[in-house]
Amino acid sequence: MTALKKIDDGLWVVDAPMVFCGLHIGTRMTVVRLPDGGLWLHSPIDAAPDLVAEITALGPVRFIVAPNLWHHLFVASWQAVAPDAKTYVASGLLKKRPALHADEVLADVAPAEWADTLDQVVIKGMPKIGEVVFHHRPSRTLLLTDLAFNFQHERPWFTRTMTRLLGQVGTLAPTVFERLLTRDRDALAASLEAVLSLPFERVVVTHGDIVERGGREQLSAGYQWALRSRATA
Repeated sequence: MTALKKIDDGLWVVDAPMVFCGLHIGTRMTVVRLPDGGLWLHSPIDAAPDLVAEITALGPVRFIVAPNLWHHLFVASWQAVAPDAKTYVASGLLKKRPALHADEVLADVAPAEWADTLDQVVIKGMPKIGEVVFHHRPSRTLLLTDLAFNFQHERPWFTRTMTRLLGQVGTLAPTVFERLLTRDRDALAASLEAVLSLPFERVVVTHGDIVERGGREQLSAGYQWALRSRATA
């Protein structure tokens, strides 16, 4: 696990190793400090004592966010160390994980507690992923989970080979799995158009390297297969 890293005013990330199906893809949690000083945790990683100390030194944890149907494994560990925090989860997660406690289900409209800082868009058309995308307005930063990846740095040979075969070729883009898991391309395209209308430049992905510039253009190019079908319908 890396140390907490500040990437903008009120915005931090912390990386942790992750191996999925033999692939070293890593994972990333994002921390946002809201205007009242409370903290908002996106895609939480394990609440290790050293990390908890680093984060709580920034302020009290107010919100724990599981942004899709896959990034929920460490929600309970943060609930244990921040019992007063509210937990928001993607729609469908409680059906998948009925034992998981949650206070609210994420929707297209941001809750009042963070609406002045974060926008959010529910990605429709991919029900097996169920992702909610967030936009940190003050820093023009988009927060993605499994909608797209950006593997740039050196990784083990098997991981490099497989990610290239899956269509992840050194730019911000989805893999072939996102195509295969799409059930309604028009609904996906409409969601993507809402995301692309947001004024972001940087993109923080959960797997891969942060995109500092040109994030909107790269995301749009990676999803032309969906956007084009809506444009020609």
